[in-house]
Amino acid sequence: MNKGLLAAALLASLVCVAAAPSGAIDFPSGVVRIVVPYLPGGSVEAQARFLAAELQKQWGKPVIIENKPGAGTTVGAAYAATQKPDGLTLYLASTSHTVTPSLYKSLPYDPIKSFEPISLISSSPFLVLVKGDSPLNSLADLAALAKSKPGILSWASSGIGAGPHLSGELFKTKAGIDVVHVPFTGTPPSFNAVLGGHVDYVFGDITSLPLIRSGQLKPLAVTTPQRSPLLPDVPTFAEAGVPGVEVSNWSSIIVPAGTPDGIAAFLNTSIVKALGEPEVRASYEKLGFVPQPSTREELAAFLRAEMQKYAEVIRNAGIKPN
Repeated sequence: MNKGLLAAALLASLVCVAAAPSGAIDFPSGVVRIVVPYLPGGSVEAQARFLAAELQKQWGKPVIIENKPGAGTTVGAAYAATQKPDGLTLYLASTSHTVTPSLYKSLPYDPIKSFEPISLISSSPFLVLVKGDSPLNSLADLAALAKSKPGILSWASSGIGAGPHLSGELFKTKAGIDVVHVPFTGTPPSFNAVLGGHVDYVFGDITSLPLIRSGQLKPLAVTTPQRSPLLPDVPTFAEAGVPGVEVSNWSSIIVPAGTPDGIAAFLNTSIVKALGEPEVRASYEKLGFVPQPSTREELAAFLRAEMQKYAEVIRNAGIKPN
C-alpha cells in the first residue's frame, strides 16, 4: 500500500473510533426496556413512551415500556435493581423513589446503592389550590385564616406519603399553622373534595391545569423554586411569603448498579439529546412537565438531597413507616 493510501486508511480508522460512543462500546446490543413502576395510561408512563420513541429513533433498536406497578413504586424498583447491569434495563424513578425509604421499615433494595444515576428527565410543581370562587386570593390570605382558626381548617391530598401530602406538611411547618389533613385515594377525589366545599384547600399536581383554566380551581402558589412556565402568573411559595417549601414532581432515569461507566455515559448523552428535541419537549409540556436533563453527578446529588428532605418532612409530620 502506498503512503497516500496508508494515510487515508489511518485517518478513516481514527474517524470511526472518534465517532463510536464512549470508547467504541457496542450499545445497545438488543432490546432496551424502560421499567415504569405505574399502571399504563398515566402521565409518568407517557413521558417514558415519548422518551422511548426518541431513543429508538437514535439507536435504531427497539425500546419498550415494561410496567411494574405496586406498593408505592417499590415493586418496580426492586425488579429493576435485580436486572443485569448491561444498560438494557432503564428504570424510571420519580419523587416516590426518595420517599419510600422513610415510609417502609425495610426495602429489598437500596434506593441509592442499588442503582447508577443517568439523568433527570422532567419536573413539574405541586400546587396549593382553593375553589375558584373562594374569597382567598393569596397564600398570605390562607395562612392568616389558618392562624386565626387553629385546628379548624382542613385540606386534602391524594394520599398519605404522596408528593402533595408531603408538600402540604412542609407548608404547615414553614407557615406555622395548625390544620387538619384529609387524605384521599387519588388525585381526582381530593380535587372533588375542595370543589364540593368539604375541605378548605387541596395540595395537588399539574393535572389540575384544566380545572384552573376553567376557573373551577384557583392556584395560590407552586412548590418549585421557580415559577412554572405553564402558570407564569402563579408565585412560588417563597415569593408568596413562605420560603422553604421547595418540592417538585420529578422523574429520572437510573440503571442497575454495576452498569459499565461507558454505557452509563452513553445513556446520559442519548437521553439529554432526546430531551432537547422540539417534539419531545412539546409532548412533555403538553403533559404539564418541563424537560430537565442533568449530568449523572447532578442526579446523584439530587437523589441524596431529596431523600434527606423527605425523611425530615415525614419525621416532623409524625408519619410512621409501614
